[in-house]
Amino acid sequence: MNSQRKPDVTKLEAVVNRLSAVIYEYWVRPDGRSGFSYVSPYCQQLLGVSVDELLTEGYDFRQWIAEEDKQSFEDSLMSAIRERREFSWQGRVINQGRQIWISARSVPEVLQDGTVVFSGIFQDITGQVTLERERSEIEYRLISLLERLPLIVAMHQDGRLVSVNAYGAKVMGVHDPGTLIGSDVLSLIHPGDRERVVERMQNALRGVAGEPAEIRFLTPANEEILVETITFPMLFKGRPAVQVVARDLREEKAMRAEHRKIETLFFELFRHSPMPVVMLDEQGNVVRVNQGFEVTFGYEEKELLGNSLNQFIVPPELESEGNDLNSLISSSNVVRIETVRTRKDGTPLATIVYGVPVHMEDKTIGIFGVYVDITERKRVEEELKVRNAELDNFVYKVSHDLRAPLSSILGLVQLANMKGNNDNLLDYLQIVERKVTELDHFISDVLSHSKNLKQEVSVSEIDFRQMIDSSFSNLSYLKDADHVEKKVSIEGVAFYSDRWRVAEIFRNLISNAIKYRRQDITHPAISIRIIVDEDRATIVFADNGIGISEENLEKVFDMFYRASEKSDGSGLGLYIVKNAVDKLGGDIDVTSRLHQGTTFTIHLLNQRLRFAQQQS
Repeated sequence: MNSQRKPDVTKLEAVVNRLSAVIYEYWVRPDGRSGFSYVSPYCQQLLGVSVDELLTEGYDFRQWIAEEDKQSFEDSLMSAIRERREFSWQGRVINQGRQIWISARSVPEVLQDGTVVFSGIFQDITGQVTLERERSEIEYRLISLLERLPLIVAMHQDGRLVSVNAYGAKVMGVHDPGTLIGSDVLSLIHPGDRERVVERMQNALRGVAGEPAEIRFLTPANEEILVETITFPMLFKGRPAVQVVARDLREEKAMRAEHRKIETLFFELFRHSPMPVVMLDEQGNVVRVNQGFEVTFGYEEKELLGNSLNQFIVPPELESEGNDLNSLISSSNVVRIETVRTRKDGTPLATIVYGVPVHMEDKTIGIFGVYVDITERKRVEEELKVRNAELDNFVYKVSHDLRAPLSSILGLVQLANMKGNNDNLLDYLQIVERKVTELDHFISDVLSHSKNLKQEVSVSEIDFRQMIDSSFSNLSYLKDADHVEKKVSIEGVAFYSDRWRVAEIFRNLISNAIKYRRQDITHPAISIRIIVDEDRATIVFADNGIGISEENLEKVFDMFYRASEKSDGSGLGLYIVKNAVDKLGGDIDVTSRLHQGTTFTIHLLNQRLRFAQQQS
């Protein structure tokens, strides 16, 4: 009994009949006759021909082959019959007007009588062909796209370049990409980057894609080119290779450098501009301030960042103006407004504000605020107003105070020339002398005032006692000057200031105290107490004279103001004192009681450091 199990033909046939393919057996006799000896039922669905038709001897199966593929089928079949080798063919068949791609494969067996029997299979490969065609189309489009893109696309295998696109060749300074094929990859890399490139190549061959990296290429002409590369693992002809996609960074680097240059120039201009400048976003919040702003307003940038600027520097009474200004700037051109802002220490700052909107694509993206400190200009304007008023007053006083004594003198001259006038001419001369002395004092005060305005401050050490004694000595000509008792107390360290201005202060105060002493007391007195420390001198000047009424007290420092009806002075004395104190960076205060006396309290800066700097 044969132990080998025989195949169950019924079951095999059932399996074959369920296949989505045509199993066939085709014979070719030595005399040229041919035909199918077996065809599976799927032929009806695939080829549109029944099994019985195909098994009919002499059936011409070539009729269902597409006309354009008949020759290739015939050539393949005849070659397989002639050479007794495997038959393989792909082509199109027509099934009820529908074109189908099939694959035919069979192996030959030669029988003893010379008949060749081909056993094989027909398969529907329409989907596969369509997919391959679509893939080929995509690959073609991709290759065309890569050729047109401004990217270097290359591939290397075993350290040698196997492909490069036209743009890549152009970047490398080569007209024909073919001239680069076969080049040693590392010869096209800058020596300083070769180690990194080798590592990236090894990673790609292990299947690890490389992150974007800046690499320097070297052209055949030895020109250095900076690129950004990405590497991918690939297969080329069935073997591992490395795909490289690179972007030429030269133009971008140049543009970045130019942008950095422009940004640096702008930032330096912004940061170091002496004028306060602030950069706001479209909501009016601080983005950046420059050094000029920090110095002028007293705020550090970190205190302001992200906050509304208005809450820091706009006075409460001008809050609506600040808000309106932001809105106006955001919707128009440059805005200019003269207003007041507040420093961190609370002091007001007269300023001109320029609001410059920054637009991008017709949208406001920020605001530049430029501040011009006009405090000094305002001070000068106010001083100019005062000086103009003084000038008007001066013209009037000169016309009055100069002409009045001159008119008196002229009248005396006319009296002296009258016939029959027997008056004593010495009496006339005494009157003339008094009037001339008044004129001389007036002119001296005017010159002293002018000198105080124009002369620069010159610092030297002050000997208060010698200066006070000299002032009393120079004023000894005043009536009853020798009857005035003086009390002088000086203590503290050395004092440095402008000698001429300090002397003018004492001269005028002492002169007024002598002139306006009380006549009803037997001991008119002047008390001068001076205390000097490292920072300042405090001078308390007091007399027991006629005093000043409360309503006149606030006017005593005005030009040409006379507080007493008995005054015969120029009205410039206390005005000169006040201006001299201001020039020396000090302050002066006055208190007085009518018929009891007047006290002046003066503080003057001790300018010892300035003196030391002058000496060095």
